[in-house]
Amino acid sequence: MPIKIPDLLPAVDVLGSENIFVMTETRAAHQDVRPLKLLLLNLMPKKIETENQLIRMLSNTPLQVGIELLRIDNHESKNTPRQHLDSFYRDFDEVKDSNYDGLIITGAPLGLVQFEDISYWEKIQTIIRWSQDHVTSTLFLCWAAQAALNVLYDLPKQTRDKKLSGVYKHRVLNPHEPLTRGFDDEFLVPHSRNADFPVNFICNHTDLNMLASSEDAGGYLFASSCRRQVFVTGHPEYDAETLSQEYWRDQDAGISPIIPESYFPSDDPENTPTNVWRSHANLLFTNWLNYYVYQITPYQLDKES
Repeated sequence: MPIKIPDLLPAVDVLGSENIFVMTETRAAHQDVRPLKLLLLNLMPKKIETENQLIRMLSNTPLQVGIELLRIDNHESKNTPRQHLDSFYRDFDEVKDSNYDGLIITGAPLGLVQFEDISYWEKIQTIIRWSQDHVTSTLFLCWAAQAALNVLYDLPKQTRDKKLSGVYKHRVLNPHEPLTRGFDDEFLVPHSRNADFPVNFICNHTDLNMLASSEDAGGYLFASSCRRQVFVTGHPEYDAETLSQEYWRDQDAGISPIIPESYFPSDDPENTPTNVWRSHANLLFTNWLNYYVYQITPYQLDKES
């Protein structure tokens, strides 16, 4: 089944050129099925790029999925045209009285900023708490995972001594968990963060189930027993060249970034990287939609408690 998105969203053409089956809202309106209703809170600077990456992941499922885009505020964006934001994004006041099958909150370039210094921190707190009563299952990516640990478990911000950047090996800790069904025993995931997620710290201070981790990157995938909160500390949705773009962006800005680990062939930034995590990423999002959303969401969302 296809993923349902607004008719004029750039992803229609981008994913269509990749032979990914997307369905416009106009066409979907003529089908007598209830698509899963997903909300995407996009905090990344390059919003169109992030839309394409996540919609690409969500499209690889037999379920029909409808996507709504949410912004945290209506401030000007340096990387996304105002017309795009006004055309496709909704404000929280427009959705707060609705219920959703799933919510994805993306990462954000805020790893070195204290929570209380973030201009929209109160709004983030409000949305995370709102999701507990209005969303069947929420997926927190990278920085959003750290934010949710603070809001839901009162955990302090953990910061690494140096930025974690590269592609790292992970191990499945519970092969019988539906969220990791089909995963290889070891799999690769890109990370790009200053946040730290020590396995023992999370396990000792929360009731979350640690499902996958890495010796180098720490806790990667953990979830609540009720399946309503899922934490992903990496960026499985990244394209092959996303880490490269971040590296050269920082290089041009004079930041002198470290070369992402195990990413560029021969560790040479002039070489073109390849995507070695795509199969894991597709399985993760497919399993989340199937086992954590579709299997437990009510048919009538207005009956969600």
